Amino acid sequence: MSPVYYVILVPSTSYAVRGEHVLNQKGIASKLIPVPRSLSSDCGVCIRVAADDLPAARQALDAAKVPYDSVHEF
Repeated sequence: MSPVYYVILVPSTSYAVRGEHVLNQKGIASKLIPVPRSLSSDCGVCIRVAADDLPAARQALDAAKVPYDSVHEF
């Protein structure tokens, strides 16, 4: 079974908010969620996107120069 969502970990909360804004402007559904404990013990937020939207989301974040640390199945 393929993953339903991916989470995109970013260096700070401000990048998460900016990333969500960029994705919403591009019509890509996203949601800010707490970073899953299985991925990091740091508190913070990450961006959740549907698996089908991941390629477009990465492209939009790259074009807007929003840095991200990693992408994980969720």
